[in-house]
Amino acid sequence: MTILKNRSFRTKNNLLIWIILSLISCESKNNYSVDWPIYGGNKAGNRHSPLDQINLENVSHLQVAWIYHSEPAIEPGKQIHSEMECQPIVVNGILYATSPQLKLFALDAATGKRIWEFDPFKNSSPKITSCRGVVYWENGQDKRIIFSAGSSLYAVQASSGLPVNGFGDQGKIDLHTGLNDNYDVTNLYVAATTPGVVYKNILIIGSAVSEGGDAAPGYVRGFDILSGKLKWIFHTVPQPGEFGYDTWPKDAYKKIGAANNWSGLTIDDNRGIVYLGTGSPAADFYGGARAGRNLFSDCILALDAASGKLKWYYQTIHHDLWDRDIPCPPNLATILYQGKKRDVVVQSTKDGLVYMLDRDSGVSVFPVEERKVPVQGLPGEHPWPTQKFPLKPLPFSNQVFAEEDITNISAQSHDFIKKLFDSSLHDSKFFPPGEKPILLYGYSGGAEWGGNAIDSDGILYQNANNALWKVQMESRIDQEREYSTAGQGLYMSHCTSCHRRDKKGNGAEIPGLLQIGLRLNEGEINHIIADGRRRMPSFPQLSPVERKAIIQYLLTGQSVKVVSNPELKKNGFPYQPAYHAKIWEKVYDQNKYPAVKPPWGTLSAIDLKTGDYLWKIPLGEYQELTKQGIPQTGTENYGGPVATDGGLIFIAATRDEKIRAFNKRTGKTVWEFKLPAAGFATPITYAVNGKQFVVVAAGGGRGLKSGDSYIAFALP
Repeated sequence: MTILKNRSFRTKNNLLIWIILSLISCESKNNYSVDWPIYGGNKAGNRHSPLDQINLENVSHLQVAWIYHSEPAIEPGKQIHSEMECQPIVVNGILYATSPQLKLFALDAATGKRIWEFDPFKNSSPKITSCRGVVYWENGQDKRIIFSAGSSLYAVQASSGLPVNGFGDQGKIDLHTGLNDNYDVTNLYVAATTPGVVYKNILIIGSAVSEGGDAAPGYVRGFDILSGKLKWIFHTVPQPGEFGYDTWPKDAYKKIGAANNWSGLTIDDNRGIVYLGTGSPAADFYGGARAGRNLFSDCILALDAASGKLKWYYQTIHHDLWDRDIPCPPNLATILYQGKKRDVVVQSTKDGLVYMLDRDSGVSVFPVEERKVPVQGLPGEHPWPTQKFPLKPLPFSNQVFAEEDITNISAQSHDFIKKLFDSSLHDSKFFPPGEKPILLYGYSGGAEWGGNAIDSDGILYQNANNALWKVQMESRIDQEREYSTAGQGLYMSHCTSCHRRDKKGNGAEIPGLLQIGLRLNEGEINHIIADGRRRMPSFPQLSPVERKAIIQYLLTGQSVKVVSNPELKKNGFPYQPAYHAKIWEKVYDQNKYPAVKPPWGTLSAIDLKTGDYLWKIPLGEYQELTKQGIPQTGTENYGGPVATDGGLIFIAATRDEKIRAFNKRTGKTVWEFKLPAAGFATPITYAVNGKQFVVVAAGGGRGLKSGDSYIAFALP
């Protein structure tokens, strides 16, 4: 940060000049400011900062600089169920972020004092979706914050928090815009949980949609950031005449949704290219209606940012039957590979793989093999016969559940999981889901939405989960025959994949519903079903009488017949897969600890120049297990790392509710702080008037206590 570099001024004749320049240098050093102006830190999504005021020598002295509570005080004794995944941005010393209830606010980034607040639901019922960040744009005095809440995209004046009236309808547009070409999506779940990116005056954004037969299209869109008008669309399920149309059955685009970019994008302004990843097509776990490779699902894509036209694609999963979405934005980097600088796209996946592709061609830098995989699918299924296996880097999370991977934290836990192991399939990560239980990794990471960091030395820092899931399918016809009455049948169709048939949830982040009437009244349950809440999608396609039937079943156990919504099914949409998930749940032992041998959560450093690991450590701990003498296990973690030139990695993310700093070279913990609630969000770092800050959202949730605070740390 020091301006003065040349000491040749230190001569007798130039002493005065040197003194003056030294004073200017000191003034500049004491007043420098470094923003965090975009989700991911920069348009490349590196989550890397050149700041080094906080470093290995002094990080142990970090202390709380300020705390901002983003919601009103909770009434004594009243429990809230919320979380925050938001990574703030900082522009010109102002911090912008959202609260658990999706209120957008601006703070003085040096003090945490609120400047303004904007409530998108001030005059309407709240529709609480996840919000992982916001977008800043300016042109002269026109400065805007773009963010999403529910199914709307808002433009707000950065100076005042007032809506931008020239944007859409009084400052907002409907995220259903441009998706109505082939079937009516007006009442379908569409949101944008991760912020878009800006190229010139174009906002490019993905979407979150349902994962069932009623999924809206997952098209990627570019909007005019001044007017909110749609400028271009990229069809992730190609239409007639478009490249990739022949990788689907005829007319699939009329009923197959999803294949969406929910995890975010990065942009190369010089090339004019936006890079992104897509998810699986609808419906999860059964693809009988979508024979083929299914482009452009599960793809790393390079699109022309001005027009949305395809530059190249790289498919990571063919004909996805396992919900293995691309879970985080690509990371753009320039590395020294075989003695030459090379611009690359680095993409981590849900199943623990790293793809490093040439930024211009999409060709893999490291070797990747296509290998044969099992193809014994359910009746009517069309499993693809090969899948990709990168040879470097090696996977950063577990791939196949073997007997030696069964938890060893106690004999009782081992025996508990061994019974499930013996009665399930588990030998391949690509077993097509079937009517016999299958144990698989790759649903909640590997990598997840928090992303990763790459520093200026080309080192990738990746946190990961080793979480085992159980998947078991059933015939929809058999189910409908068994559960003929509508209330119970509707619950089985729409709710059991998460909350289970027995309404018990998973005992952790997915709540049980057995005594839901003690927590919520009928109106509150109806609101959640209709509008969704964070990770739970909305079900606006259900009619009021259908929602009422589900609610009555939940509250009383009674199941009544209703007349289904006659407007719901038109032109084959939504299609009803012949099979759907009877069980889709995370596997725990009898004490609700993960089913696999630790570590359950990790943090790794990978040298992208070679593809080799520099270190890998457990991330997080269960103190009650540590006290029993069990080595550090790591915990499931959500939220990513930030790398700095002070030699540090900052990350929260863990279930032990701590934020930590690690030595980049060794992986050693050099500082930690217990948060008031878990920090399931990616931290940021910035400087204001010569002082470096680290800020994280401590929102809790996911089965733990909730919070609403943004906490800033700095040196004394």
